[in-house]
Amino acid sequence: MRNLSSNISDKANLIWSIADKLTGAYKPHEYGEVILPLTVIRRFDCVLADTKDAVLAEDEKMKTVAMKDEFLKRKSGYSFYNTSRFTFQRLLDDPDNIEANFKNYLNGFSPNVQEIIEKFKFDGHITTMAKKGILYNVLKEYTTPKGNLHPSKISNLEMGYIFEEIIRRFSESHNEDAGQHYTPREVIELMVNILFIDDSDVLSGNNIKKTLYDPACGTGGMLSVASEYLHRMNSGAELIGFGQELNDHTFAICKADILIKGGGAEQIKNGNTLSDDQCADMQFDYILSNPPFGREWKNEKSAIEKEAKQGFAGRFGPGTPAIGDSQMLFLLTAISKMKDSGSRVAIIHNGSPLFTGDAGSGPSEIRRYILEHDLLDAIIALPNDIFYNTGIATYIWVLSNKKPEKRRGKVQLINANHMFVKRRKSLGNKRNDISPQAIAEITRIYGEFKENDISKIFSNEDFGYHKITVERPLLDENNKPVLSKGKPKPDSSKRDTENIPLSEDINKYFGREVLPFAPDAWIDEKKTKVGYEISFTRYFYKYTPPRPSKEIMDEILTLEQELEGSLTEIFRK
Repeated sequence: MRNLSSNISDKANLIWSIADKLTGAYKPHEYGEVILPLTVIRRFDCVLADTKDAVLAEDEKMKTVAMKDEFLKRKSGYSFYNTSRFTFQRLLDDPDNIEANFKNYLNGFSPNVQEIIEKFKFDGHITTMAKKGILYNVLKEYTTPKGNLHPSKISNLEMGYIFEEIIRRFSESHNEDAGQHYTPREVIELMVNILFIDDSDVLSGNNIKKTLYDPACGTGGMLSVASEYLHRMNSGAELIGFGQELNDHTFAICKADILIKGGGAEQIKNGNTLSDDQCADMQFDYILSNPPFGREWKNEKSAIEKEAKQGFAGRFGPGTPAIGDSQMLFLLTAISKMKDSGSRVAIIHNGSPLFTGDAGSGPSEIRRYILEHDLLDAIIALPNDIFYNTGIATYIWVLSNKKPEKRRGKVQLINANHMFVKRRKSLGNKRNDISPQAIAEITRIYGEFKENDISKIFSNEDFGYHKITVERPLLDENNKPVLSKGKPKPDSSKRDTENIPLSEDINKYFGREVLPFAPDAWIDEKKTKVGYEISFTRYFYKYTPPRPSKEIMDEILTLEQELEGSLTEIFRK
């Protein structure tokens, strides 16, 4: 993994060094606006190089044929092509007309590639570079060895990494959030391992077709790694990827990457999943996602609340989270895409969805829906510092509506927080990796479904509680209860609440824990609510006894003696 990462970084360095030609015409934080689209276009150029002349000959021969598009795709060997006589190399033959010729070259691409180029909003940059006199030199750099992106030199897997690395550098220079666009590949590999672990029999046949969906697909890493995994497991199986991405640049890269790999790029949609679900009414066999953490949904508020009013006819029937964090909306989106016949979900969250929100609140009601419908299969705590944009605690939620018998009514919690290796060099906030050995170990622990030091198994109701409101009487000046309609009037200053596990009888708990200390107390049953939370850290807490007081005192005395000796030496001088 480290050798691969090193090679990718070296190749990305070479491509990023082309930005030196932009100095003066662009500010450093603008470099990515040129380097990203040019790298994608150059990859297309290299991929099509071997069949370029055959495509041109076919195009010349079939100018009047209505189905020319399909014939040109066959000649190119891909689901895209370019009918311009130019290539990056041939553009250099006419420096005086570089701008017009380059635009002619871009216009020669098939419509599906032109859509990708348009998302980069690149046309203005061509004009800017031409006016500044740098367009020729920039394109020339891409024809040197550093810009050779031919598949014989750089595999599709490596190219995906390179795209991600360039985005990371661009985002850092632009002071943006690189981590929102993609997920470390080892995290995706772990998620995919978990996702497919119980389906080996289903996926082992011939002509197997399954669907995968990512509602925040970024550069398409989730879709790519899952497809590669399934192909390794069974070369006769096909995973058809669907996704939606808000950011134009990452959408363009995702679509380009899938197009080059021969996938169904038309199934990748551009737009806001929360306010404009372009996969509405569709269900999938698998859902994988790493939605943004802590992103507010104010801009989507109107559309989300409108859909929420539809109840369970829409995605947000169980409730909506606080306006400042949209990640549970993506969780509900994933749940809404599960097939009645059975689907599995792996989605990454930070700690917030585990416990935020009091009983009856949106987040608690969402957890309640998930647990009472037996959808939560497992939660895996990941090591800190494995993401590029955050060092906080993160978790993989695994959901299923086709649990095997042994897992029904149960939730497995796995604490893999300590299972990492240190990186030799940090990438943003990413200081740690999950090794292949750790991925295998976590997968094994999940598959065995047994309790040990890092695996705990709970019943669904273990996470639920009744929140009761405890009232005590308002007293008059004679210390007598004030009555209202014959009943004691509650004193709001003495009001309290208690959280009682669902597994306990409320009245027995009240009699044991409250009445001995407040004999005049009662429960306002109208205010009783059901809540759910998952206190992950508490379940794995290990008590460390305090050091003996004598040991601490001896240490303090020793330090005092050392300090006194140091001060004496100072004053002697």
